[in-house]
Amino acid sequence: MLVLAASPSFVSCGGQRPVRFGVVTDLHYSRREPYGTRYFPQTMDKLKEAMEVFNSSNLDFVIEMGDLKDQDNVPQREQTITYLDEIENVFQSFRGPVYHVLGNHDMDSISKDDFLQHTSNQGDADKKAYYSFAFDNIKFIVLDANYNLDGTPYDKGNFDWTKAYIPEDQIGWLRKELKGNNKPVIIFIHQLLDRFSDISKSLCVSNADEIVPLLEENGNVLAVFQGHHHAGHYSFRNNIHYWTMKGMIEGNLPDNNSFAIVEIDTQNNIHIDGFYNCEDKDLNRFTV
Repeated sequence: MLVLAASPSFVSCGGQRPVRFGVVTDLHYSRREPYGTRYFPQTMDKLKEAMEVFNSSNLDFVIEMGDLKDQDNVPQREQTITYLDEIENVFQSFRGPVYHVLGNHDMDSISKDDFLQHTSNQGDADKKAYYSFAFDNIKFIVLDANYNLDGTPYDKGNFDWTKAYIPEDQIGWLRKELKGNNKPVIIFIHQLLDRFSDISKSLCVSNADEIVPLLEENGNVLAVFQGHHHAGHYSFRNNIHYWTMKGMIEGNLPDNNSFAIVEIDTQNNIHIDGFYNCEDKDLNRFTV
């Protein structure tokens, strides 16, 4: 169980119940043949198993952190959309709110608008690539780094996956979301923001050095949840945890899968229970 303890300066949830949610990432679903350690069709059954656990676990919501689908060796838009529809149908089997984070492979042979039109988020977040929502006293912010360095959105594979970018208008929006907010905050993003760590810079948002100080400014961001790097990763800076989840795509059934249940308790401690390849850990917020 991963525990991220909150600073005492944060507003706690008072007497309210904990917030609990399920999380998955990097499913890369398609019906193409396996490639290396990636078993594309098997993520359908892996997600079904995760949804069975999530539906029996009294969760507030479920979120996937990008690369929900993949494509064939020879990309075709309509076939790719079929894969997206198939895996989205399973994702929507959760009996409660669901949310998406966009990953680079979600635009590998379709447009960003294609992805948004064929998926659904709860409430006001629907059809949005970046957005925020709240449960009890916790604010959740979803970011979209799927832009080229010139600010144009990823579209039908017209991108270099090693050069993700968050454009200025989204940074301005993020600044407003954080400013004056005394609620604890959780950030969701596909590509990694901990560019300052020992992780390869090719996996990180190119202008992460501009984003991270903004997250640190108000002192109320508890953690950043990330995908993209299938092996997983963890780093810590200035009381913010950067936890990269292992990809569901990796490894063959029946022994390999990756999903987790996250609980944020009334003192703003975060507990992550990992399943299969997603390990449990205990982390103290005040330990660098």
